[in-house]
Amino acid sequence: MDKIKNLEQQILKHKHLYYQGKPEISDFEYDALEEELRRLKPTSEVLELVGTLFTGEQKVEHSKKMLSLNKTYKLDELIKWADNKSVLSTFKIDGSSCSIIYEGGSLVIAKTRGDGKVGENITQKILHLASVPRKISYQGKFEIRGEVYCDEKNFIHLSEIMTERGLEKPTSQRNIVAGLLGRKENIDLASYLNFQAFELFQDEVVLKTEEEKFHLLQKLKFETPEFFINKTKEDFEQRLNESREFMTNGDYLIDGLVFSYNELSLHESLGETAHHPRYKMAFKFQGETKTTLLKEIVWQVSRNGILTPVAQVVPVELSGAKVSRVTLHNYGMVNQYQLKSGDEIEIVRSGEVIPKFLSVVKSSENPFIIPEICPSCEKPTSIEDIRLICKNDNCPDKVKDEILNFIQKIGIEDLSSKRLEEMIKMGIVSDIPSLYQIDREKLLTMDKVKDKLADKILESIEGSKKADLITFLASLGINGGAYNKCEKIVINGYDTIEKVMNLNISQLELIESFAEKSATEFVNSLKSKSVIVEKLISYGFELKVKLAPQGDSSVSGMKFCITGTLTMKRSELQKIVKANGGIVQSGVSKETNYLITNDETSTSSKFKKALELKIPIIKEAEFFKLIEK
Repeated sequence: MDKIKNLEQQILKHKHLYYQGKPEISDFEYDALEEELRRLKPTSEVLELVGTLFTGEQKVEHSKKMLSLNKTYKLDELIKWADNKSVLSTFKIDGSSCSIIYEGGSLVIAKTRGDGKVGENITQKILHLASVPRKISYQGKFEIRGEVYCDEKNFIHLSEIMTERGLEKPTSQRNIVAGLLGRKENIDLASYLNFQAFELFQDEVVLKTEEEKFHLLQKLKFETPEFFINKTKEDFEQRLNESREFMTNGDYLIDGLVFSYNELSLHESLGETAHHPRYKMAFKFQGETKTTLLKEIVWQVSRNGILTPVAQVVPVELSGAKVSRVTLHNYGMVNQYQLKSGDEIEIVRSGEVIPKFLSVVKSSENPFIIPEICPSCEKPTSIEDIRLICKNDNCPDKVKDEILNFIQKIGIEDLSSKRLEEMIKMGIVSDIPSLYQIDREKLLTMDKVKDKLADKILESIEGSKKADLITFLASLGINGGAYNKCEKIVINGYDTIEKVMNLNISQLELIESFAEKSATEFVNSLKSKSVIVEKLISYGFELKVKLAPQGDSSVSGMKFCITGTLTMKRSELQKIVKANGGIVQSGVSKETNYLITNDETSTSSKFKKALELKIPIIKEAEFFKLIEK
């Protein structure tokens, strides 16, 4: 009994510290305490507590309890929970949960989670957030829930402002959020926080899926996390890999993913426990932190010219792996913490591809140095906001990284990083298109390259011209242009390079997982690659599209959007559309050929858009008649 009581006290203490932005242990260590208590006393009331006990003066009740999420650390458990259902996933943002109420189209109150039943009124602080609309185009009562967080760029600027004002310097992006939301003065500092919406409650608009919910949030001008529909084990594995990459290189903190059953009818039928909804599941990575000694900071030049700092540290065992390299994020982070050789630092490894820096434990007396010249080309560097930049287009490392990315994605074999570096130094290769002008005789002058290897390299380069359009696009190094994103663009009807190059931002926003920001970044980055694309096409790239077999179906190439009531699972109908050569769109546009639904009338945004654009609305039976033709 003493052990149980001690566990309950520890859990209550650490839960309170976490929600105050002053955690003393890692999430994984906290979860281990809960698991131990659950084993010893599964009926403990402490396990049912959501959030923390309210400590503020302005108490505000939640009309619907703000619950926590059930979580798992194992992929097999996640797959078992998914149970072959269509599941929507988003990154799990590491910040503070918030509820915002709108009435008559105006923001009237914002609240913290608190203990799940009662929160704190933080309206005056939330009004400072540029990412929270003051007014929305819906006149009824509307509740939006989401996460308040601080991205990397704002955290660094916030730290500077707080130092100037004589305030205590913030220690982390996570902790500063709770700190600012709890302040009674300097509340204008909340303008450095961000908000992304992921949930809404209202009475009049009828929604069928989580996907429709996110589209409505975006239509109301809220920023939302990027979302994906997952159906296979491969889909789930890909999402986990993407989250690991984002945990290392993303511009804000995430601590895993959130998965929700896409069909809202399941939300109603499954319901909730006192602690969590049964229709949602959080996946988190087991994490561990340790301290070590920073030996040296190495600055690496990426293909976009940004100098990325990596710490060489005294090797330590972390989450089952020997760690000797740690990412330091960017120039802004190095400058904020005045990082230098000899510092004792705290590092973390959860799902990250490369472990990352958390804080300085003890600062050394060695000089703080930022490279004024690029370590690759020895040209002057420049500071742009929180980035250290090399603007030399011919910087060897910059060129190498861009070409190497293309080589790896397009599938050219036998051209390693070391071999490519030699080719650049010898003038054999200078950019991506120059790969297709390689002279065999020059290849033979390279170290350890004989006739057989030279022929093999040239054959692989020539063979890469047969790459399909999706692979080609994913190889260009477009910002936000991962393979799955490029695939979504192509299957939404942009199935030639000409159509892709003419894409505009508004068209891209209609495609699942593209919001305004990501669509803008993609389009602008794509346009900057136009010269490279033109040259590669002139060298004989075929760029065919590998999609579902179209056969002789009469719907081949047609674009369908699906909404509302159906007699079969939406995922099954989507498969049938694709199998017959049709294209499934996530939203209605003027390019949509048909909207499929069995509803005679509907308040859904897709239905209204189809009526507005005079897009034919057909029932499932009519769609099958089209196929029979």
